[in-house]
Amino acid sequence: MPRPNAPLLRSAVALAAVLALAGCTNPDDAPGETEPPAASGTPAPTGTAEPTPEPTEEPLPFEAACTELLTLDQMYEFNPNYGEAPGYAPESEAVASVAEAQGTVCGWSNQTSGELIELGVATLPQGAYAAQVGQAAVDSNAVPTYGTPPEVEGFFTQSGGAGQAQVFADGYWIVLESAVFFEPGDAEQLVAAVRANLAAR
Repeated sequence: MPRPNAPLLRSAVALAAVLALAGCTNPDDAPGETEPPAASGTPAPTGTAEPTPEPTEEPLPFEAACTELLTLDQMYEFNPNYGEAPGYAPESEAVASVAEAQGTVCGWSNQTSGELIELGVATLPQGAYAAQVGQAAVDSNAVPTYGTPPEVEGFFTQSGGAGQAQVFADGYWIVLESAVFFEPGDAEQLVAAVRANLAAR
């Protein structure tokens, strides 16, 4: 019986061993599930940002004696029956607003009928001044006889039994109100007197 070829036998054994090893796999080498990448970026803020406060305008106080705004002679020329109202406090809402704006308010009363003429004069910061002119334009009728726009903005309205004149000129807010003002011309003499007195200060 012939003997097997030794080199050929060794090659066959080696090949079988290689094939056996190739069929084995390491479970640790198998691809597994990978963790998803962590989310990147900055989380959105949960709070609400505080609004930026609006800049506020400082009041501009205006002080004057009532006889500086309307002299006794000027009031006498308008109606000799009027004199300063004792213990005057604003009844007009607009004149009360002048007082709140740190302006000067005055009152004269008819010595016979008790009818009141109220006056208020204030100086306002730029923004408040423009807002007051705009409000007067909405609530009242323009009156060019009080002065020439845009240097002078004049308005008149009649409501609740009283007439109200508002004039904006040279930085002043002037309010005159009374039951004796039925139309714009009724207040024109006093408007002119107040404006002249302010110009002379």
